[in-house]
Amino acid sequence: MQNIVVTGASSGIGRATVARLASESYRVFAGVRQDSDARSLKEEFGDAVVPLMIDVTDEASIRAAAAHVAQEAGTNGLAGLVNNAGVGIACPLEYLPVAELRKQFEVNVFGQLSVTQAMLPAIRQARGRIINIGSIGDRLTMPFAGALCASKSAVASLNEALRQELFPFGIHVCLIEPASICTKAVDKLVAENKARIAVMPPEVARRYGTQFLNFTETALSQEKHGSPASVVADAIYLALTSPNPRTRYLCGKKSRLLAALAALLPDPLFDALRRKLFALPKQFGSLKD
Repeated sequence: MQNIVVTGASSGIGRATVARLASESYRVFAGVRQDSDARSLKEEFGDAVVPLMIDVTDEASIRAAAAHVAQEAGTNGLAGLVNNAGVGIACPLEYLPVAELRKQFEVNVFGQLSVTQAMLPAIRQARGRIINIGSIGDRLTMPFAGALCASKSAVASLNEALRQELFPFGIHVCLIEPASICTKAVDKLVAENKARIAVMPPEVARRYGTQFLNFTETALSQEKHGSPASVVADAIYLALTSPNPRTRYLCGKKSRLLAALAALLPDPLFDALRRKLFALPKQFGSLKD
């Protein structure tokens, strides 16, 4: 039986990926942080899933998870690692606490690489594959999502370097770049954004409150009408099983259109398009302090 590790498996893209891989007769080590999520996965998928307690920001937790996988997988090793665990923070960069920026990178970037390093011995055994979940945000940056997009750009760069470094060993490394995907994560982000607006100091609320609310409402609408998480799971399955996998997989509603616009439009025109999309002021210097 082939073994796959999927981090961030409790919900959304991670859960959909577990479902897809379990249906294809893989044994999935599903990374979660809560006992309740582990129980839920076992109840739904039975023996096809092995819940894996892992906090990607905790080195001891990562080492323990890797040791457990190595013991359970034995000489079969790991056919694949899907680095899906991640968080998203939205805030005007002028007022983003640096501690929150560190948290964004701690989970999305440092945690992803730490898990990869810990799982690589088992991946080498099976000459498995590494699938990193990035974002269309590594090609285009949205206003108020600078922290998230910066972390995904870092993921894309690390992915590219790792792909070249591991190529001589026969290990494929692929990047998945989802665009609009409908998951419960967007509801959490909207709640966090509205809470952030509510506690903004008066001058911050005056400068950014309306713009940030417009961004939040637009993001909610885009994600609610986005593709199901199963679309990303299908792309991950292709990356894991194709004889000659692509280096990048765009997926989700409007992903190809957005990638093309980001590549072809000059910055001033693309900026204007994004301002229109997120209902931001159109005229330079139109806001007052």
